[in-house]
Amino acid sequence: MPRILPKIIALAVLPLGLAACVSSAVEQLRHTPVGLVEDGETIVVLGRRQNFRHQTERDFTECVYNNLLRQKLPLKPERQFMDEMFPWFQPRMAPLTADALAARLQEPALAERLQQSGTRYVVWLDGITNRGEDGGTMSCSVGIGGGACLGLLWWEDDAEYEAVIWDMQSLKSMGKIAVEASGTSYVPAVIIPIPLLAPTQSAACRGVAKQIGEFLDNKAR
Repeated sequence: MPRILPKIIALAVLPLGLAACVSSAVEQLRHTPVGLVEDGETIVVLGRRQNFRHQTERDFTECVYNNLLRQKLPLKPERQFMDEMFPWFQPRMAPLTADALAARLQEPALAERLQQSGTRYVVWLDGITNRGEDGGTMSCSVGIGGGACLGLLWWEDDAEYEAVIWDMQSLKSMGKIAVEASGTSYVPAVIIPIPLLAPTQSAACRGVAKQIGEFLDNKAR
């Protein structure tokens, strides 16, 4: 027992020195000036959609939408846009790349529908958050007095997303925003596991939403 006690004490204070951390970098490339959004015109945040393994996470798309909504941009909900543009943006027909979207926008019937809908800009989101390296060990046991865990787990998350801003009036790309974020999460345990989760996806969301807002804000209000 005396030999085990120092280890228990060390692990007990370990959470005090641990903190989940995230680093991120955002780049913006503007091709042409953004035109004025007139009264009645809207902006749509559209995530890449296909099958489960090849689509932008719905929670990331919703996070960007909600962040832009707080910036008071004239947004149209993604579902409403998809219903108005049926069937062009349904999962079975949705474009998979920015180039495929550019080609889709050249279809006369879709271009006419877009003008009728009042949608001025489409923000096309593509990307994913992947789990990277991980390590550590943890053991748990159950006894007469209850259960307990001892150990430390950690893992890294890497997020890469791109937002391309399309003008539905000119049917051209106005520019794009790229964000990369990485974070390390920890779960130390002395009796009870304590998750210290890195908000990697949230950091990427805030970064790209801030840049989209700056890209559109001076003309959209």
